[in-house]
Amino acid sequence: MDTIFALASARGKAGVAVVRISGPLSFHAVETLAGDVPSVRRTALRRLTFKGEFLDEALVIVFEEGASFTGERAAELQLHGSTAVVNAVLAALSEIDGLRSAEAGEFTRRAMENERLDLAQVEGLADLIEAETEAQRRQALRVFSGALGEKTERWRAALIRAAALIEATIDFADEEVPVDVSPEVAQLIASVQQELKAEVAGAWGAERIRDGFEVAIVGAPNVGKSTLLNALAGRDAAITSEIAGTTRDVIEVRMDLAGLPVTLLDTAGLRETADQVEAIGVERAKQRAELADLRVFLVSGPDEVPDIAPRDGDIVLVSKDDEGRVGAPSVSGRSGFGVDVLVERISDTLSAKVMGASTAIRQRHKVAMTDALSSLESVQNEVLHGSDRAEIAAEHLRTAIRRLDSLLGRIDVEAVLGEIFSSFCIGK
Repeated sequence: MDTIFALASARGKAGVAVVRISGPLSFHAVETLAGDVPSVRRTALRRLTFKGEFLDEALVIVFEEGASFTGERAAELQLHGSTAVVNAVLAALSEIDGLRSAEAGEFTRRAMENERLDLAQVEGLADLIEAETEAQRRQALRVFSGALGEKTERWRAALIRAAALIEATIDFADEEVPVDVSPEVAQLIASVQQELKAEVAGAWGAERIRDGFEVAIVGAPNVGKSTLLNALAGRDAAITSEIAGTTRDVIEVRMDLAGLPVTLLDTAGLRETADQVEAIGVERAKQRAELADLRVFLVSGPDEVPDIAPRDGDIVLVSKDDEGRVGAPSVSGRSGFGVDVLVERISDTLSAKVMGASTAIRQRHKVAMTDALSSLESVQNEVLHGSDRAEIAAEHLRTAIRRLDSLLGRIDVEAVLGEIFSSFCIGK
């Protein structure tokens, strides 16, 4: 295994820059630069030199195999965060025989290969690094901490037990196994199915937390959509004018609302028009409004009906009510009346949508769980037909287990044998 190194902190000037080294020659690299190797997991201040040249004074910490992020011997150099210092240290490391620059994601890949992380945790770590809002941070940290892996292991253990019961009826004499294993098999499968269905149902909310919501502001021309968008964004993101039809394309503003990532959409005013360019904008507005997770409809008066029928949860407000005298739910982007209330309503509505968000944060997770559910339904059907269909049921169970194993990036066909040996004393 090569020894790799890379800058682990962000590039550019900073108070501290961290260079990470991982692999069998990590301690040798530290000794080459620092003169000795500090006690493991004890931070020490060292002067770094190479070929007689003083590079920097740094904090050095080393980890033995099995105690580092990657699971290998590893070291970290905490340098002064100037570009020149970092480049000098990286150049020195590159001249040490047996060391090379790490490839993108290689430290995390080694952590997975050394079973420090499973595949789901790797994905959680990637999302944690990219997290911009509090909800994204919490969700990514939950997955990175192994929440999905713990659930998968529980489901997997139940299905391996079910597979062991079925395969024992196939391969061994009746007196060595329970006479009828189908009730226990059915119970095990049903419990896993129930949890998998809940995870699949909550996948939409998890995906929205990860990728963000879209909230479209919809209404007729010159009803105050762009002014409201600017008020919500706190800046002039859209051009406002008394001339109807100013907004021709969809304008997007990314925001953090109650910890949720939200993209606000200012759309073209909905009306019939002979202007070809404006007509394209109106059509795009309708398309984006249809796909949006939530629509905020602005109308001119309490009795006006929006051109697009609101869905459950959509918000309808009378616009340009500068002083709140309409007597109906209203808002004014110009005066700010009702803006705080609108933000709270949007936040509450979207928070309710993700209330049951699962740990299946990616489409891959949802597909694997859905496939496992399909296989378990087939198992149930085969078990109902009795022992004559046991071999087919066992194969469907193995498929379901493989699909769950794919969540964690692992396939382990020997586990079924292990369960059989422990449960039925097979192989004495």
